[in-house]
Amino acid sequence: MPHVSKHPETQVLHAAWRADPATGSVAVPIHQTTSYQFNSTEHAASLFALQELGNIYTRIMNPTTDVLERRLAEIEGGVAALAVASGQAASAYAIKTLTRAGENVVASTDLYGGTWNLFANTLRDQGIEVRFVDPADPENFRRATDDKTRAYYAETLPNPKLAVFPIAEVAAIGRPLGIPLIVDNTAAPLLCHPFHHGAAIVIYSLTKYIGGHGTSIGGVIIDSGTFDWAALPARQPLLNTPDPSYHGAIWVEAVKPLGPVAYIIRARTVILRDEGAALSPFNAFQLIQGLETLPLRIARHCDNAVKVVEFLATHPSVTRVIHPSVAIGEARRRADTYLSGGKGALVGFELAGGAAAGRAFIEALQMFYHVANIGDSRSLAIHPASTTHSQLSAEEQAATGVTPGYIRLSIGLEHIEDIIGDLDQAIASVSAVKRD
Repeated sequence: MPHVSKHPETQVLHAAWRADPATGSVAVPIHQTTSYQFNSTEHAASLFALQELGNIYTRIMNPTTDVLERRLAEIEGGVAALAVASGQAASAYAIKTLTRAGENVVASTDLYGGTWNLFANTLRDQGIEVRFVDPADPENFRRATDDKTRAYYAETLPNPKLAVFPIAEVAAIGRPLGIPLIVDNTAAPLLCHPFHHGAAIVIYSLTKYIGGHGTSIGGVIIDSGTFDWAALPARQPLLNTPDPSYHGAIWVEAVKPLGPVAYIIRARTVILRDEGAALSPFNAFQLIQGLETLPLRIARHCDNAVKVVEFLATHPSVTRVIHPSVAIGEARRRADTYLSGGKGALVGFELAGGAAAGRAFIEALQMFYHVANIGDSRSLAIHPASTTHSQLSAEEQAATGVTPGYIRLSIGLEHIEDIIGDLDQAIASVSAVKRD
């Protein structure tokens, strides 16, 4: 049996795997297969009837991916996980597992631009309404709730606003109403543990800090196992009424012998089965490799980010710095409450000169990469208003924290003198152009 530990430094290396029983391989093998031989017709029928769990088809499950899922569930403190092809698929599937046309979700305004567009446009076109509310006042979630509300949704450390979400406050509003809080923890792995604060479901874009090397796209949904889906059956009809897409199964009853996994089993056997955003076994393998060094990397990311914040905060050409470490008032209380492992490695700032200065700064960088990603081992920079959030209106950009001159940095693992040196020369270059 794999060693059991509560320490993430050990879990990332040992959880859910010891060695391959057939070959003794210590590294998790890449099971690059589409299908699996059934032991008998009875065995096959049992798998399809969910009387036991096992491999049927790699669109639904895979042994390599299974290790990744079980390892992430153990690290997060959940009961089960479902890995999918991207973080965007994780966001969509987390909602679709509970919500159908004519129903709604209440979401924080403080979201990544791609998630906002998914919620405001694509899900709306599919008949699912997403109601955006400002999380500065948690009661806004209650005010936007009606009898068709199926979930609350938020980002722990919103990209790019970087104002920490009030997890416990909103979770406490939702649970008595039968409404789970789904938290995207992509920007704060190991820094925040949403399940400890009442979240029911956690999702990640594995592409970011967990993978960590900018090589593989993936996402995951993790089920806490603590939400009582049957407490108010009318609130969660997709889990409490016969599902015609799976032989009329009532999920809270059908999978009860397997544990408190009704939500994640429906996500796997209905939504993933039908929509098919399966994670490739090779990407699962790559993400496992990244996960093994996450505790070391996230600490260095955060240490470097604090030093960058200190540099920018005292620079005469910088008009504003956005990072949880420099938040004040209620925003600082939330940062201190929820980010127990560090304040994150995303840094926002604005230069005197607005959008033109921001674009000139990006062009002047020499070491930083100009890419649409975060959480890479390399330092990255982008101008969100013209890229990641460009599909949003000016009002929507403002709601998510994007101003015309906002620059987002994802601080990497390079030596801090090299990171600051590149920032310094790029700012100086912009200042020189302005003087000319």
